[in-house]
Amino acid sequence: MSHPHSILGALALGYAPMIDRQHLVLATRLTVFPLRPDARLEAAELLAAVAEVWPAGAKPVVLNVLSESLLEGVLAAQPSANITLELPAFMASDAAHAAPIQALKKNGNALILKGRALSAIAPEVLACFKQQVQDLHDEPAPVAGLAQLLSGLRGADEVEAGFRRGAGAVLGWPVAEAYEHPEGAPKAEIQADLQVIMQLMAQVDQGEDVEKMEATLKRDPSLAFKLLRYMNSAAFGLSVEVSSFRHALMLLGYARLKRWLALLLTTASKDHAMRPVMYGALRRGLLMEELAQGMDDREMREEMFICGLFSLLDHMLKQPFAKLLQSIPVPERVRQALVDSTGPYLPYLALVRAIEAESVFDYRQAAEALMLDAGEINHALLRALAKAQQLE
Repeated sequence: MSHPHSILGALALGYAPMIDRQHLVLATRLTVFPLRPDARLEAAELLAAVAEVWPAGAKPVVLNVLSESLLEGVLAAQPSANITLELPAFMASDAAHAAPIQALKKNGNALILKGRALSAIAPEVLACFKQQVQDLHDEPAPVAGLAQLLSGLRGADEVEAGFRRGAGAVLGWPVAEAYEHPEGAPKAEIQADLQVIMQLMAQVDQGEDVEKMEATLKRDPSLAFKLLRYMNSAAFGLSVEVSSFRHALMLLGYARLKRWLALLLTTASKDHAMRPVMYGALRRGLLMEELAQGMDDREMREEMFICGLFSLLDHMLKQPFAKLLQSIPVPERVRQALVDSTGPYLPYLALVRAIEAESVFDYRQAAEALMLDAGEINHALLRALAKAQQLE
């Protein structure tokens, strides 16, 4: 993101995963809110910013543009074929939009019909749509022949309710509030490979010698492979290839190695239901790190990454943070945010949650609390989303 796009200063951006019945993340939905309803915004500039994260041929992105004039501009601009557009039903039923909609279909863009169709949509226009999205809490009004999506979901219960209602996929998050272990519920068992990572993190924290850590890692060879894959990925920009755990420690030192172990801990679950949670945790960590780029204190930037990354660990490991962080070493300021809901990182976590909730009101409130402008936040978000794609 070397060339800032001025349009990002006039928008609030939110994002959420599109999740199928197997809990695979099919795409990212990017929601675009103009901060001023009367602002004249250039669709080409928005598409250029989006293309830096999702270039032609990359994974699909769903654009949910909450401005009729800006969306009309996007329709006319013919975005790259990997961009899926959500189009409100009232626009689809307007004959003035028939030609650009059909041109998008011809270009290879997928189209999602949004909401209830209150007036007839021409058959040749309706044939351009494959899916219809409605809010979970709205009265169902499906259009025959279109696969059903549901949006506005928060929490695992709502995600499952969406699938029971017949949705082929949902747009939202399977996590809501902090995890609370129900009274009388059996203790959740942490899978063996995650236990190895937790032990390694503790050994790094205690400054154990490399032979002991290598012995721990050998209990699960697949983890060694994953660790080296992360370290050699383009996102981390190392100048030489890392060939072994010992080599990694020599190059990175204990502090940075701890970061990669933390990343591994939050992306190693074999529970398929955790895929969207892992998707969210990685992006939280990268976004909080990007938001901290202006800080002079490198240690705080590293801690912000850990804070965002670990902020969904309670859902992954089915334990409340107060108990979980007794066995996983974290910096005190991270513990304050996750256990006590206090400290300097909490306002950043509130901003990340507002972005995930696609809530322009909460976005404004959190941005003002941190004295950050929309341009800074949105550039940070797009950089984080781009880095996350490189890691996956």
